[in-house]
Amino acid sequence: MELIDKLEQLKDEIRKVVVGRDQEVEMMVISLLNDGHILMESVPGTGKTLLAKTFANVITGKFSRVQFTPDVLPSDITGIQFFNPKLQEFELKPGPVVTNILLADEINRATPRTQSSLLEAMEEHQVTIDGHTIPLNTPFLVIATQNPVESQQGTFQLPVAQMDRFFIKLSLGYPDINEEKEMIKKHRFGTEAAEIIAVFKEEDILFLKQELRKVKLADVVEEYLLKITRETRNHGSIELGISPRGTLALVKAAQGRALVKGRSFVVPNDIKEMAPFVLAHRIYLSAEASLTMTPEKVVEDLLESIPLPVEAEV
Repeated sequence: MELIDKLEQLKDEIRKVVVGRDQEVEMMVISLLNDGHILMESVPGTGKTLLAKTFANVITGKFSRVQFTPDVLPSDITGIQFFNPKLQEFELKPGPVVTNILLADEINRATPRTQSSLLEAMEEHQVTIDGHTIPLNTPFLVIATQNPVESQQGTFQLPVAQMDRFFIKLSLGYPDINEEKEMIKKHRFGTEAAEIIAVFKEEDILFLKQELRKVKLADVVEEYLLKITRETRNHGSIELGISPRGTLALVKAAQGRALVKGRSFVVPNDIKEMAPFVLAHRIYLSAEASLTMTPEKVVEDLLESIPLPVEAEV
C-alpha cells in the first residue's frame, strides 16, 4: 500500500536526526490525518522539541513556533489589529497561529488565559481578532510540548477544556542504551544536522483523509469501544470520565491505526492500542485515587478488565 511506503519514508527522514521514536511518529501521522492535535510530555532534554520540528519538516506546509512563557499574551498567538499611520486605517496582523503546523513549545509555562487563546483555533480551525474571523489553513496541527507539572516550578496546569481538545498525548521516555549510543554517534559525526526531505504533500494528506473515512467499524468492535469509554464514567477511581468528544476521538484514532497498518477495517486491538494515547489525558482521578495511581495506570487496568471480542465481521 502506498501509505505504508510513505510512512516508512517519513520514518526514515525523521531517523536522520531523531533516534528511536518510530511509534511516536506513527501516532503523529494518525493525529495529522484526523486533524487532531498532539500533546508531548516528558522531562527536559528528551527530544520533544526536536521531534516536533522534524515532523513539521517532513510535511509540506507553513511552520510556526511559539516559545510559551508567563509573559506571552493571547494576542501574541492569535494576532492584533493595529493602526497604520501611513494609511490612516486599522490593519489586521495575524499571529503565528495562522499556519499549518504550530509548535507550542512548553505550553504549560504560559498563563491559563494565554493557553485558552488556542481553544477556538484547535476546535473550530479559525481565529477571531477584534471581531474579525480568519479561517485557518488546511492541514492545521498544534504540536504542544510540556514538562511534567508536578516537578516543575513556574508552570500552569492545562485546563480541562484544553486537555480534551488534544487528540493524543505522547509521553516520551528516556532512550535505551543503544539509542543513546546512536545519539552520541550522530553528534560526533555531525549527522544530527542532516537535511530533511518533505514526504507528505497537501494533496497526499487530503487523499488519505478521504481514505480514513472509508475505514469500517463493525458493530461488535463499536460495542467494545463503548464499553471502554462508558466504564470510565462509572469507575470508582475516576472523578471525570471520557466525554463524547473523547469517544469520537478513540473511533478516529482506531480508524487511523487501521489505515497505517494497511487495513480497511478496525480490529479490537486497534482500539486497545490507541486507548492509552487518547484517553489517559482526558480522565481525572478522585483525590484518593490520585495519591496511589496515575491516569495511565487506571486506563491500563480498565483495558485489562474488558475482554477483547473474539472475532468481528467487517
